[in-house]
Amino acid sequence: MRDPIAALVRQEGWRAEGAAARVHYEGGSDRYAVEFYAETPRVLYWSVPTDDEGETAAPVPRDGVPDPLRRRIREDLDEAGVDPDVERREL
Repeated sequence: MRDPIAALVRQEGWRAEGAAARVHYEGGSDRYAVEFYAETPRVLYWSVPTDDEGETAAPVPRDGVPDPLRRRIREDLDEAGVDPDVERREL
């Protein structure tokens, strides 16, 4: 079986960070960091403020994440050989 982190980093924008893979997304005025944790397997969404805002990232519930971004994450997971339904798992 392929390592899911290694498979995700071959997708556009993803990078490895220890036991996780992360991708950043910007759409309009929204900025998100998306993390996939291979050991659990779970997807976390974070709202990322601009540098000018001086705030820290904050977790975002799935129902607050735009559908196009959630679809893209499921597609990337599927392409990496990860069950795309893990994107829907709650913590």
